[in-house]
Amino acid sequence: MKKEEVPQDESCFSRTNMREVVYAVDKEGKYGKALSSGWDAKTIALNESLQLIDEQLQETIQKIKQDELSPIAYYMERHRMDVTVLSGYVGFWQWKVKRHLKSKVFKKLSEKTLHKYAEAFEISVSELKNLKFED
Repeated sequence: MKKEEVPQDESCFSRTNMREVVYAVDKEGKYGKALSSGWDAKTIALNESLQLIDEQLQETIQKIKQDELSPIAYYMERHRMDVTVLSGYVGFWQWKVKRHLKSKVFKKLSEKTLHKYAEAFEISVSELKNLKFED
């Protein structure tokens, strides 16, 4: 794309006076940096992916309220983590993290184990254990 063709569409960047760096071809045919305030196609794709993430989070919240999942699932999604990533942060095998996602298992976890999860999510053990949702 040529520098003069770099999209300057309305996006979350344009509302904050931020710009995104993209690479474009200048008049001499050399690649260089150009600033873009946004691109409609990218904004639409980003908004759709954020909507999907929010829908998944709402499903997780319902499962926690129904006592199917533990609060770990909520914080894991809020931090955009999967089992593999969380496993790396807390130092447990993936199968163990999956097990801790079950509400019944979570309720029996030791303070030491809960502390590792709380530390990974940058919250207190109390916040982890006493997750509340507004109805």
